[in-house]
Amino acid sequence: MEDKKILIYNCAKELFSKKGFKDTNISEITKMAGMAIGTFYNYYPSKEKLFMDILLEENAKLKKRCLHSLDLNQPPLTVVRQMLSMNIEGIRSNPILKEWYNKSVYNKIEQLYREENGSQATEFLYDSFLEIVTQWQAQGKMRKDMDSKMIMMIFAAIINVDTHKAEIGLEYFPQLLDHMTELIMKSLTDCSE
Repeated sequence: MEDKKILIYNCAKELFSKKGFKDTNISEITKMAGMAIGTFYNYYPSKEKLFMDILLEENAKLKKRCLHSLDLNQPPLTVVRQMLSMNIEGIRSNPILKEWYNKSVYNKIEQLYREENGSQATEFLYDSFLEIVTQWQAQGKMRKDMDSKMIMMIFAAIINVDTHKAEIGLEYFPQLLDHMTELIMKSLTDCSE
């Protein structure tokens, strides 16, 4: 039984990668998997849920690769710049994660995730970096008067700015993101309380 779920997952991942979320339908997934449409619903309640599972796995892989590539001996600003750069490049180069930039898809998936996970909904994107922030706080490299989870939400806000670059203006965006990151990091690393 688990084999069928894995087969559905793998077929969907391939189709989502080739065609995107919107242009892939359940009948194509089940046809590729060699099973009836009804079988799909034995394992997933919706295409959105299946896509969310795939997106979460791809995101976790990206974050793991990013974390393993960071030079944590660098100052926090350098590390955060590296992380943001690798994260943005990883999203852009992965067709499934690229759906992050498709607002209608992202809104559907984020809403489903929030419904399933409540108030912890944004942590799926950022909690792998939490240990580093906590470590910086313990080492006196980052403010201790601010909860580490709040700091993570500040980083989440920096990353989410990327989804608004068209509204900000493409000609300003790369510099704006860098300046914003630098200003925020200067505030977070000002440990003179």
